[in-house]
Formats: sequence, structure tokens, C-alpha cells
Amino acid sequence: MPRLPSLRQELSLTPGAATPDGAPTWMLHDPAGNRFFQIGWPAFEMLSRWALDDGDAIVASVNAETTLHLTFDDFESLVRMLHRQHLLVAASPADTGRLASAAAASKLSHAMWLLKHYLMIRVPLWRPMPFLKRFARYAEIAYRPAFWIVVALTAMTGLVLVSRRWDEFVHTFHGYADVRGLLAIGLALGCAKVLHEFGHAFTAHRYGCRVPTMGVALLVMVPVLYTDTTEAWKVPGRAERLRIGAAGMLTELALAAFATVAWSVLPDGPMRAGAFLLATTTWIGTLTINASPFMRFDGYFLLSDWLDMPNLHDRAFAFGRWWMRERLFGLGEPQPEPCAPGRRRFLIAFSFATWLYRLTVFFSIALVVYHAFFKALGLALFCVEFGWFIARPIVREVTACWQARAALQWRRETRRTALVGALLAGLLVLPWHGGVGAPAVLGPLRAQGLYAPEAAYATSDAPIAHDGQRVRAGQVLAVLSSPDLAHKLQAAQADETLLRWQVEQQSFDDRLLEQGVALQRRWDAARETVAGLTAQVAQLTLRAPFDGIVQTDEALAPGTWLPRGEHVFDVVGPVGVKGEAFVGEDDAARVSPGDRVTFVASVPEMGALTCTVAAVDRVNVGTLDTPSLASVYGGPLPVQLQPNTHQLVPLTATYRVRIDACPANEAWPREIVGEATIGGSRQSFAWRGLKWLASVFRRESGA
Repeated sequence: MPRLPSLRQELSLTPGAATPDGAPTWMLHDPAGNRFFQIGWPAFEMLSRWALDDGDAIVASVNAETTLHLTFDDFESLVRMLHRQHLLVAASPADTGRLASAAAASKLSHAMWLLKHYLMIRVPLWRPMPFLKRFARYAEIAYRPAFWIVVALTAMTGLVLVSRRWDEFVHTFHGYADVRGLLAIGLALGCAKVLHEFGHAFTAHRYGCRVPTMGVALLVMVPVLYTDTTEAWKVPGRAERLRIGAAGMLTELALAAFATVAWSVLPDGPMRAGAFLLATTTWIGTLTINASPFMRFDGYFLLSDWLDMPNLHDRAFAFGRWWMRERLFGLGEPQPEPCAPGRRRFLIAFSFATWLYRLTVFFSIALVVYHAFFKALGLALFCVEFGWFIARPIVREVTACWQARAALQWRRETRRTALVGALLAGLLVLPWHGGVGAPAVLGPLRAQGLYAPEAAYATSDAPIAHDGQRVRAGQVLAVLSSPDLAHKLQAAQADETLLRWQVEQQSFDDRLLEQGVALQRRWDAARETVAGLTAQVAQLTLRAPFDGIVQTDEALAPGTWLPRGEHVFDVVGPVGVKGEAFVGEDDAARVSPGDRVTFVASVPEMGALTCTVAAVDRVNVGTLDTPSLASVYGGPLPVQLQPNTHQLVPLTATYRVRIDACPANEAWPREIVGEATIGGSRQSFAWRGLKWLASVFRRESGA
């Protein structure tokens, strides 16, 4: 057999943590690429005998000196792994060519590099090992139990002090929104994150790990600090690795405890605002972001160490893909690795939870990227983000399933998948969806409100109508009296009487004769004033505009004062219903006069009502005059309340659909909100979705 290739001299082998079944492991470290490989007992025994320089001799030695029973195939598998990971010395032109090909394949163009790294770009800034060696003795206090007892007592003290001044605590930040306050807050957060990273660095150094770099990572162009603690995999003890992973979060939680007490003793000012921020957002951000196991942050490494499963995400994803393929197609493939049933169920559930979490995060990042740049670039980056991080994994999985189509057979799983797929395709593609749903409000066919035309009080000159009273057209509902208006009328009548006498005496009085026609015009104006005031006084007698039923919120008693414009009565017609519905821009073209409308009221006892579309406005609604449908009042239509005019302005193009021809015998006493289904041309959900995407793309791109 030819001589074995030599192992690279810089490789190191250190004991690792035992597997869950108790088998020993070792960590093979490649310092050139800063990579770690976990190997088992058979691989370790073969590597330790590499000096024998003969594969058969190595296998025979392992079988003779240990309880293992290896074959030459096991040895060849190890050699292939070492070749594939470039852990062997290149001793021939073929080896050199293979390394050159691998380097060329891994080299990315500038565009591809930016595409793969713009989400996270690491910029190493500092090699901290000399600093850590010099100041490690000062950080030893943080690793003593007494220190964390003090932290716990401080946290409890801070919570007690804050609970006594809770209102002041939650409103602290509002008073420091100026430049100095924002600067202090930025410095406070910066210091917290620096201490977070030094917590990782000092703890890793304490357990014998080398910390090669610390620097800044641009997370979607937002700078965040990072510390390279990859060598934590060299630490054999799981408890020590857990301490390295949790050191940053524990540092921030300790800082939050001291900041809570500091807020209680500091005077008002930017420093107190900074202490407030450290006492709140520090631990909230730590627990919600750093503690999340779904991304490669501290929580992921903590969970990976706790489960003693390196590469947790990749291994969980392999189980998730395997489970999904088995449930869909029943290929009968073996599971990715030996695993207990409970651990397997956990990994499958964890993979799906991670996929769902990442889908949400990546879609949110895509929206942030879109809004962070001008429209054209933001839309392009949104498409790149969505396509690369969301659509690409889905397409890759579909491609893998398609390539395995030769192994497909008709069995229970494939029949079930085909049936569900056909049902989904029918649901999405077939144009069975024929109605247009729209929020609507229906009310009485004839309804009119009566208001006090002037500031007045109710008199007893006529009986006052009460709630629920049936009235005839023209019937007096109430008589109001306005002393101010009565005074103006008396004064106007006196002026008119005087001017009329002067006009009658003008031909006999030279002084009046000199005024000429001007006197006549003044008399005409006075008569018009009297007529106008008389009409206003007549309006104080409130009459029913048509036959109907009186509605009033409060019983009106004689002597009750009413301000001008005060609502007094509603008169509602005895029968008949009409209303309005509001549809979006895409649905407006699908609605035509004469279409059937099925209205389902929000009040269950009202039941459903069938009406007809009378007209569809071809101009979108500028202001919404139906407050019960506005989102600011809990309605379904998204609107914005204008601060100056107090008008309700729709946030999207909204069109009014007028509804009438409801059953003639229906009698509704008031307006009722509900949902209207308007008969329209049939469309599939897929076509509607494509139209919606096209309209969004056209609107956002400015086309």
C-alpha cells in the first residue's frame, strides 16, 4: 500500500465532552481556518497511530489493542474526510491542484460576496489577548459566588425602590429626548454592549481559550459588537462552555441590577435617563435577542452546549427535512443520525420553530431594508433579501424532492400528499370565489335629525314629543324660545315701523325729502331683516319632516336650555332600509349596479338581509363620514384622523357602494354595522394574490 499522506503539523487534538450515550469524543482543531471537528473514539485511535504509515497496520493495531472492531472501510472513510476538509499535507501536484480548485470555488465575486454578507459583515478591530492576560486578575471577582449574591441582593433592593416610585420610573425617559439625553443613552448602551463582549472574552480566557479578535459586525448596516470565542469548543467540560456562552447576558443582567439602584439615587438628568435605559432595555434586549436559540446568538450556543449537540441547527434541520419528506412521500430513508425518540421529536419541533422564526425575522429585515433606502434600491434589496433567504431554501428543498422522484411509489403517504395537493391547488387556482366582502353600514331608508337652531329653552306652549312616539308630517315636536332672538326681532320690528312712518311722511317733510330713495332702501332692508328674524323664530318650532317615529336620547322638559346646534330629536321612517358599503380599488371594478348584496349585521339577532347595489362611486372617498367603520374607533377601515379638521381620511383607495332595494317591510330604528357580500365576477385566490402583488409592486416602485 502506498505511503499515507501526512497530517498537517499545526493540527491539535484535545479531549471533548462525552456524547449523551457516554462515548468519548475529541476536538480536532484546524487553526488556519479556525475550525473544529468533533471525532469519536474510532477516529481518535486511527489518528493516534498515523505514524504506522499503513492503513492495514493501523486497523489491525486498533483491533488488537482496543475493544473496537474496525474495517478498512472505516479507515478509508476517515481519509476521505481528512481530504475533503483539507487537513492533509499537499505532497503532490494533484493535491496542489485540488487545493487550488477548492480555493477558486470558494472565492466569490464582489457582487456575490456582498449578496451573502450584507446581512452580516464582520470587521475585526482588535486582538485582545495581551489585554485579557494583563487584566484577567481584576475580573476574577465576577467568578466568585459572593459577587452574584451581592448582585441578587442589589436587584431585589432596586425592584423594591422602583416599586415605590413606579409612575416616576416609567415616565423617566420622556423628559430627556434632547440631544444631551440621547447622547447619554447612546453611551450607556455602548458601555453595556462593550461589557457584554468582555464578559465572553474574560470567561473564555479563564478556561484556557484564545480570543483571536473582537470587533464590529454590521447587522443590516447596524453596527453591533462581537467577540470570537470559537475556541470554546476546546473546553471539554459542558458547564464551562455554558458559562462562556452565558457570560455576556449575565454581565448585562448584573449591570441592569446596579443601574436600577442607581436610578433611585441619581438626581434628574441625562445620567438618570441612561441608568433607566440600562435598567430596562438592557435585560429586555438580552433576553429577547441574545437568549434566542433560533439565531446564532448566545442562546443558541447555550442550548447547543446544554444538549451537548454541536452544529445544533444543521442537525435539527436535517431531522426536519427527513421528517417532512417521510410524511409527504414515505421514502423510507434512515434518520440522519442515531437518536433517542424523545431527542428526535425535540429536534424536529425545534427545526420547524427555527424556520418559522427565521421566516418572520428575514421578512422583517427585508421590510427594514426596503424602508432604509430610496424606493428603487429598497425594492431591489427587498427582492434580494426575500429571494435569497426565504424563497431560495424553499426552491432548494423542492428541487431535492424532485430529484428523488425515481424513488417515489404509490403508497399511503404519496396518496395523501397527492390528495392534499390537489385540494390546495383547487382551492387556490379554481375561480370559485365569487363574492366581494366589504364592511358596510345599513340604516333606515328615511331618517333626519332635528337640532336647536339657536341657543334656546323648551317652552310649554305645545306638548313635547317623547321617545318612540309616532308622528305625522308637519306635527309640532317641541317649541323653543330664544330670548336673544326675540330681542333682536323686537328691535328690528321697531326700526321697520319707524322707517315705514318716515317713508309715509317723506313728501311732507323737507328733511326727510332730502334723503331721497335712500330712505326707501333702508325701509326695504329693515323689512327683510324682520322677515329673516321671523323665519328664524319660526324655526324654533320643531316639526316632523315626514311620517315616522321620534327618537331621542334624553327626555326634553320645559325650561331645559339647549346650546346652538344641540341634537334634539331623530325622526325615522316607519319602514325601509338603505346603506353603504366600502370596497378597495381592486374590488371596485368587480361591483356593478344591480348586483345582489347579502348583509350580515354585527348584531346576531338582526340576521341576514338581501339588498341590491344602487350605484358605485367612480371616485375614491376623500373623507369617511361613517365613524363607526373607522379604524380609529375600532372599525375595519384603516383611516387617519386629521388633527386640525378632525376629518377621517382613508389610508388606501376606498370606493363607496350605495345599497338600496332592501325588503320594503324591514324597519330599522338605527344604523347597524356589518359585513356585506356583494356578488361579483368569480376569481381564484391565486389570481387575486398576483393582482395584489402587481399593484403593490407598481405602487411602491412609482411606476
